[in-house]
Amino acid sequence: MPHLHESKIKFLEEMANHIRTDVIEMVSGAGSGHIAGPLGMADVFTALYFHILRHDPKNPEWPERDRLILSNGHICPVRYAAMARSGYFPVEELKTLRRFGTRLQGHPHRTALPGVETTSGPLGSGLSQAVGMAIAAKMDDKKLNIYGLMSDGEQQAGQTWEAAMLAGKLKLDNLTALIDRNNIQIDGMTEDIMPLEPLRAKYEAFNWHVIETNGHDFEEITNAFETAQAIYEKPVMIIAHTIPGKGVDFMEHNFLWHSKAFKPGEADDALRQLRSVEGKIKSEHV
Repeated sequence: MPHLHESKIKFLEEMANHIRTDVIEMVSGAGSGHIAGPLGMADVFTALYFHILRHDPKNPEWPERDRLILSNGHICPVRYAAMARSGYFPVEELKTLRRFGTRLQGHPHRTALPGVETTSGPLGSGLSQAVGMAIAAKMDDKKLNIYGLMSDGEQQAGQTWEAAMLAGKLKLDNLTALIDRNNIQIDGMTEDIMPLEPLRAKYEAFNWHVIETNGHDFEEITNAFETAQAIYEKPVMIIAHTIPGKGVDFMEHNFLWHSKAFKPGEADDALRQLRSVEGKIKSEHV
């Protein structure tokens, strides 16, 4: 993993802002979709696609590529935007989100879009898929990393914990999972609906190495993934604390924006806020 120098941080911050803008334009154009989660995970996806992953957008099936499994497929607009911006397909195609016949479905479909490793939708299955890929990589003696991304709400699904137990038992040190700890789900706050805490202690009890990080700080994000690569005989769980709706003041921390159609003027307001950030990023790095 290359060194994260100042100019690279500026690039990542600018790219994350472009991706957030893409998300708003995609979802508003489609007339439906998930917003808060994609905005909150834009920094993590930017770090992955532009700094951390070993991948080749021009050769999506490259055998030695790292595998990125998105369990909470409803936040796929942010993955699509990161993929387009990194060269998997034209950015213009983002406008086809959720349209009939599009490759960019409302939940990712493995055979529809090269570079998507799994079909996702039912919450709670992604960690099992990532564990299976990690086991297969060990069996084939492949030196690649398996990354599994999850929501915090799906920690309420029993299948997640079956996978967590198996990964700990098998000491899958080629597996790094990440929980988007934004504290919301479709019906409210996670701790009101089905409390998850102490989340860290639960994974540690299943023999995982756990790292907590600020999901909006690129140095912290990349340090977490670098540390994960150095852990031996344990899978790693990164708990990334994020702000749902990050970058748009009327969306931040508001669970109602988990999935919600825009009212007239709201998308324009969100885009104005995000576009105003670009100048701030540039001035901070002068």
